[in-house]
Amino acid sequence: MKRDISQFIIFIGISFLISCGSLQERDSVRFKSNLDKSKQTDFNHIKKALYSQFNDWQGVPYQRGGLSQNGIDCSGFVHLTFKSKLGLHLPRTSWMQARSGNEIRKDDLRAGDLVFFKTGAASSHVGIYLEKNKFLHASQKKGVTISRLDNIYWKSSYWKSIRI
Repeated sequence: MKRDISQFIIFIGISFLISCGSLQERDSVRFKSNLDKSKQTDFNHIKKALYSQFNDWQGVPYQRGGLSQNGIDCSGFVHLTFKSKLGLHLPRTSWMQARSGNEIRKDDLRAGDLVFFKTGAASSHVGIYLEKNKFLHASQKKGVTISRLDNIYWKSSYWKSIRI
């Protein structure tokens, strides 16, 4: 019994040391869109929606597993943003989000595309591309913020981009 409790405590401790991308999601990937085709291709609409989300969430602190304005993690922020602002259901974790949609080249990014970063051996980070090399995300240090892809940290840890 004590061994089971010790293993459980160690498991919980390790899970908190790894970023949001390590959470597992067992549900299959599902997409549900409330957008008509004209809005899906209207990137000005998407940019406005994303900047509106930024205005509503700017500075909300990072919290692993969080899903509220008291604290949110990167994949939770992407999940909620797509649901509330774009009418799309994305998986909750960054690893599952990375398997959604189609991979695209970094040079082909458009507003609303997902950008992924390898932040550790077993962890990843996700944000939403805005425009002009900028992306929206929940940063562990700054909370919800806008960063640049050409920042030395993000440039060196860039993994891939996905278009939903």
